[in-house]
Amino acid sequence: MSTREITAELISIGDELLIGQTINTNAGWIGAELSSIGIRTKRVQTIADDAAAITSALDDTASDIILITGGLGPTKDDITKHTLCTYFDTRLVRHPDIEARIVAFFEQLGRDPLESNRAQADLPEACEVVPNERGTASGMWFAKGERVFVSMPGVPYEMKAMMRQEVLPRLRERFRPPTIIHRTLLTTGLGESHLAERIAAWETGLVADRIKLAYLPSPGIVKLRLSAYAEQDPVATRGRVDRQAEALYRLVPELIFGEGEDRLEQVVGLALKGKGQTLALAESCTGGYVSHLITSVPGSSAYYTGGVVSYANAVKMEELGIPSDMLELNGAVSRPVVEKMAAGVRQALHTDWSIALSGVAGPDGGTAEKPVGTVWMAVAGPGGVRSVKGFFPGTRDLVIKRSALAALNMLRLALLRGEEAWKQAPVPQEGDEL
Repeated sequence: MSTREITAELISIGDELLIGQTINTNAGWIGAELSSIGIRTKRVQTIADDAAAITSALDDTASDIILITGGLGPTKDDITKHTLCTYFDTRLVRHPDIEARIVAFFEQLGRDPLESNRAQADLPEACEVVPNERGTASGMWFAKGERVFVSMPGVPYEMKAMMRQEVLPRLRERFRPPTIIHRTLLTTGLGESHLAERIAAWETGLVADRIKLAYLPSPGIVKLRLSAYAEQDPVATRGRVDRQAEALYRLVPELIFGEGEDRLEQVVGLALKGKGQTLALAESCTGGYVSHLITSVPGSSAYYTGGVVSYANAVKMEELGIPSDMLELNGAVSRPVVEKMAAGVRQALHTDWSIALSGVAGPDGGTAEKPVGTVWMAVAGPGGVRSVKGFFPGTRDLVIKRSALAALNMLRLALLRGEEAWKQAPVPQEGDEL
């Protein structure tokens, strides 16, 4: 195991990335994978399909590992391979075994490969070939002194398979990076700055345990990632991280809904399934988004019965039994209406639980009394109906996402922690970053 920090830089090649035609998801994924094996990513460069830009980016690197994605296709604008030949002072040579695999790949599709397809078997003589099991563009591994340069396809599913099967194992073997222990706790219900203030004393105590904390906010959720290098004893390091994680659970139990790759809708679904209970939804401003989240979880048919998207007042009256005078007196975005929506859909679909939402998602429709971002949410269950008003500033999309997560969190607390916790469910208000 190395006693020093191993660093990496990423170079993403593609005009489509620079003009926003394609979102660069590769860089984030690679960074996470490198971090998981103890390699720190120092920089990401996104550059054009241009030989001078590629050469300049390579000259500007100073890390142990340089990972390059993109520009390996069969068309004329894919120049990465040729530029690397010039940079490493080598030449292209054809690999008959790779050419045969390319021909077989096209035969399976019932097509004959073009010469440009066959030319993908031409690779720099100075590189080690990195096999591509999911496409025709091979990866290339160059060693330059103590440093490593790896070029991979930009197609995400090809790159990811290559990284997992070939590149990451080779990097781990060559550099033997220090083991790093991660544990990521997922919170909802409180913005990043308010959460940081709440856990400030606990965070200060991490220094003595040589643990770093990272705040990773996204709409409706703040991830708290605990990290520590295991210089000598990984088991002892894991113990330090686990002790601090458990201390955080005790400090803010109502805010933590899961860890790692958990999703709030998944956690709620597991709780419903574990209790043998069912759920129905009545959505207005979210337009079916909560239903989408619930049904994105495999096996959700075991607990999710269905829902009503009551966008128009007529649907609220006809399908959910909302009296017209209630709507006229209070408006659709109000406590009486959202509680009646929750009770109505629960009764209509004969479920144990229901969630209802009604709000002003914007960008128009807000008033001084009910500005854009105002959302009433209700949960109905065996113990009755509870409703809260949240305020979720932001774009229409963010209002929908944030309110959906807040409503799901209300149900989560009702299911997992009982009536008292349900009553104390945090709801984001003006000033929260969620």
